[in-house]
Formats: sequence, structure tokens, C-alpha cells
Amino acid sequence: MQRPKRNIYLKLHTLDAATQLWAQKTSSYRTSVGTAATHEALHRVTAQPVVALRSVPHYHGAAMDGFAVLAQDTFGAGETRPVRLVKGTSAFAVDTGDPLPPGTDSVIMIEQVENVSGEEIEIRAAAFPWQHVRKVGEDIVAGELLLPQNHRLRPADLGALLAAGIVSLPVYARPVVWIQPTGTELIAAHNAAEAAPGQIIEFNGLVLSALSDEYGAEAMVQEAVPDDYDSIKQAVLDGCSSSADIVLINAGSSAGSEDYTAAVIAELGEVLVHGVAMMPGKPTILGFVLGKPVVGIPGYPVSAILAFEHFVRPLLFSLQGLPCPAVPQVNAVLGRKTASRLGLEEFVRVVLGRVQGRLVAMPIQRGAGVITSLTRADGIVRIPQELEGLDSGAEVPVQLLRPPEDVEHTLIMIGSHDNSIDVIANELKLLDHRVHLSSSNVGSLGGLMAVRKGQAHLAGTHLLDTETGEYNFSYVERHLKGVPVRLVRLARRSQGLLVLPGNPKNIMGVPDLLRPDVVYINRQAGSGTRILLDYRLGQLGLSREKIRGYEQEEFTHMAVAVNVLSGRADAGMAIYASARALGLDFVPVAEEFYDLAIPETSWNDHKIRMVLEIVASESFRKTLRELGGYDPEESGAVVGQWDGSRWLVKKDW
Repeated sequence: MQRPKRNIYLKLHTLDAATQLWAQKTSSYRTSVGTAATHEALHRVTAQPVVALRSVPHYHGAAMDGFAVLAQDTFGAGETRPVRLVKGTSAFAVDTGDPLPPGTDSVIMIEQVENVSGEEIEIRAAAFPWQHVRKVGEDIVAGELLLPQNHRLRPADLGALLAAGIVSLPVYARPVVWIQPTGTELIAAHNAAEAAPGQIIEFNGLVLSALSDEYGAEAMVQEAVPDDYDSIKQAVLDGCSSSADIVLINAGSSAGSEDYTAAVIAELGEVLVHGVAMMPGKPTILGFVLGKPVVGIPGYPVSAILAFEHFVRPLLFSLQGLPCPAVPQVNAVLGRKTASRLGLEEFVRVVLGRVQGRLVAMPIQRGAGVITSLTRADGIVRIPQELEGLDSGAEVPVQLLRPPEDVEHTLIMIGSHDNSIDVIANELKLLDHRVHLSSSNVGSLGGLMAVRKGQAHLAGTHLLDTETGEYNFSYVERHLKGVPVRLVRLARRSQGLLVLPGNPKNIMGVPDLLRPDVVYINRQAGSGTRILLDYRLGQLGLSREKIRGYEQEEFTHMAVAVNVLSGRADAGMAIYASARALGLDFVPVAEEFYDLAIPETSWNDHKIRMVLEIVASESFRKTLRELGGYDPEESGAVVGQWDGSRWLVKKDW
């Protein structure tokens, strides 16, 4: 068939406008009504008011162990004038919960009865009518409203239902979500080992299914269909003809030459919104086919999750007659200046931690395809579409992705990347499962700046002083005036050039990086690795302008290694451990010192004490040796103590 015209965003809706329009159009939608057994109805939503079938209690019962009596038979009893009652005639032994015998209306506690062993009992205080008695209907009266419509059932509700004689009740069916992945490049997870270049494991379906389950829905995940108009059209028809309450088409929602979702929905029904002024999530489509809500979910995973949260989550609650719960929110100080595009509301993922009494939000990776930006994030900061960004130090609301109490146990580390940080993070969890290490890789200098601003508990640094050959000391002196810190040795480590196995281009050192047939991958400005490379070039009198790829930057050693392994670059400077992790060859360039800069304000924090305990342990040193390229003999040693103006301790090299 003839390919439809290329999609374009005819009218980009603001997030608020799209949300309101979607809510208006779907507000009357509900799932079908069915009957659920009470013992299986936890978290289901009542579809009708529920009226009690029987009273609770349904008889007058004793509320205490003792004797049931007629209150008027006890009148006049006192300390000096005890009243005697005959067992079985005017006094009847009862236990808690027993029905009251005929002709009685009160219970005297066993502790207030004398001469219990005889044929009579003796009391020295009068009872009053209905004393220590649970009367009929005291809790629930037959015929009264027990639970209203649109009520989500909790554990206590189930008990009340059974007590009132209700063994089944009408509830809204759980919403059913049809999830249709699309993409010629997609392969099933069980074929992951056979994935060829250009093939992608289909995992968005699982993520969307799990989100559906989390919000009370059932998911029907379909096999992926190719980027073909007819295939996608048939998939939409199948979904909208099924028992599903909402249909999600994942990917194909943008404006590319093979993005057919919007055209298919327009042909079969109505496109309400195509394009939302949000980032990630801009290509979202909202529409209806055969009277059923259809959402075009973008293909990038972060976009997919955010589109689901904003448009599918509220609908899932609405389908069950429930309001959409608010997302927990806290206020925090933004740790780094963050730019944003005018006209798009941006959702920036952040890690959170309390530093010097302030809650700090530190932005992390922002790409729509970086799903780990959500697995690592503690929260999301929304930048309004009318702003070009937010300044460092700005107070911002943060939508939480973790429970609020977890934030109080987060340790923020900013600075240079090192593979051993992952070891520390894992060991912290073993010592205290509440403690979470959030690291942001912005380079050594960026880490020291974060310490200076009170935005991190500690920083990783390996900055070479090109004049003295020392590491870290002069940078502390230059950038941390007035900020007392201690330098703790993490390890001595090997830096060098990573090359493909067998070193096919015979790269033997830094001079070879200037060869025209060599492509280099660099670290970001301000990183210790970048400074080391520039230092070596200066020593050798070489010009960095002649290095092909010098301007290509990555933020971690492992990212450099992946670039070399994938063939994007022929060489990159990184630590030996990253070469070993990916099976690359390694050309040594220098030995360097990687230290932890810990401000005095954090020194006695229990989380920092745990880190110090870990890095000084023999098990940690053993792990570093196994990683390769590390000399951990001094791990955990304080090699420098800076009081803000001078060194109180400074270990000679």
C-alpha cells in the first residue's frame, strides 16, 4: 500500500493542556462491574454502596468475664451492705463474648465478685443497666451503609464486610491494559544472546506491564510487530476490539519516516493530542479508536515511563472510580546549574541527600534513552517551559521516586569516576541496607567545587599538579580556601591507553594519538584523566589540536572503554580496571593517586564512618587487587588534613 504522509506535530500541547483535555474526555470511562469474593477483594474498588446484611454484634453479649445479672437486683449494694445473688437464678457465669442469659442486662467483672466458690456470689457495688455489655448493633446495624461506592478496600474493610454477613460484593474490574510494542529492530528477551548490531531487546513492554500492575491494572503484553503501517493498524484494531480498557502502542509515535502510530489512530478513530511540550515524552499521542482510549507511548524508555505516569496512571485510577494519588514531594537546593529548552517542560532526574542540614538535589544524566537515570534517581525536578534553566542553589520542589525516609540515608559523592566506588556502594548496603551511595561523575575538579559549596558528603579526586607532580594537594589549597577537609587515600592506580585486543593499530604511547589513522575518545574537561593527558602532551611538546577525537568526551572510565570496544574510537585514556573488565589491551602511561576529599562537616557522619571502615578493610584491598591496576596498600589512610588555610597533615610522596 502507499506509505502515508510523514507525521508532523501539527499542534504541540502544553503538559497542563494535554492533561486537562485527556481527563475531560476520559472522566466518564469506567471498567466493567463484577462480583468479587470478600476474601479475594483486597484493593478492589466498590462499584456500589455496600449495606450491612446483619448487625454486629447480632446479640447482646458479655464484654467481660464475670456474672450476668439484672441491674436492678444489685441496687443498694455497698461496702457495708453487700448484696448476695444466687448462681443460676439471679447470677449467671459468663465469659467474654457469651450471649446474655434471658432476664439479664449487665455484667459484673469477676474481679468485683466475692465468695465465688459457693452457691451465692456477693457484690459490694451496684451494677448499672448494660454495664460491660456489647449491645446488638453496637458496631454495625443491619441495613446501614457500611462502605460507599468508589472505596478502595483495605484489610480492615474485609473484616467488617465478613462481620456484616457480606461474603461477596460488586466491584469494578481491574483495568486491562493492552501493551503493543512496535519496531522492526526489536527482539524478545529470550533471544538476547543472539542480538546482532541494530537489534534491541524489547524491555519497554515489561516496564509498562509492571507499572500497570503497580497501579491496580492487568497487562496484556503482545509480541512486537514491525514498523509497517498495516501491521500496526491491525495491532491497534486487535487491541481496541479486545476486552482491554486502554490500548498502549509503544514506539512509532514520533515524526520519523517509519512512525505510523498517529496516522493509524487518525484513520481508525480520533487523534486528540500528538505531541506534548514535555521532555522527555514529547512524541506522546492521545486518541480514541472504537470508543476506546489509545495512547501512543514514545519508544525511548524514560519517555515511555514519563508518558505513562502522566497520562495512563491517572486514567487507571479514574477507570476504577478513584482519584489519582498525589506524588510525594520535598523541597531541595539544586546542586548544579541546569539549562533547559524554552517551550518544553523538562523533567530532570536528581539524586538527593542531606548535606550540612540542607537537602541537596544533584542532576544526573538526562537522555530520554538512559533508563539508568531513573534507576539511580531519587526524584524529579520539573523545569517550567517558560524558563531556560535553573541556577545552582535554587530551591526547587522535587517529586520523589523513593520513600522520603530513604533520602535521609543517602550519601552523595561527586567527582571523578572509579570502578571501586561500585564496590563501596555494595559494601555499604551489606553493612546497613538503608544507606544508599549516590555518585555523580562530573570530574575531580567538579567534585571539589561541590565540596566547597556544601553540596556533597565527599568527592573523588585525582588531580595532577603539572608543576610539582603532586596529586590533589595544590587543588585543595587553590579551591577550598576556608573549607577544612581531609584527604583519604583510596588507592594508587594505573592510567593508560585502552586499545582493542591485540593492539591492531600498534599504539604504544601518547605520541601515537597524533597519527592521522588514530581516533581518540577523551574525558571531560576538569577530569583528572584529561589533565593527565594534557600534562603528558605538554611534556612531549605535542599539540592536542592534532588528535582526532580530542573533543569527543565521556564522563566515566567504563564509557571510554565501551567506545573503544565498539570501534567508535581506537584509543582512550582510562584506568587499567576498565580495560580488564571489557577485555581490552592496556598501554600504561602513569601511576596516580586517587583520594577521597571529605569535608570536616561530614567527617563524623555515620555514613562516612562506614565508608572509612570499608576502604581500610583487608577485604576491600583484596577486591581492588582482583580488579587489577590498583595498589591499595594505603587505602583508608589520611594523607592530608587541611584546616582551610594550611595543612595540618601532609604526607610526603
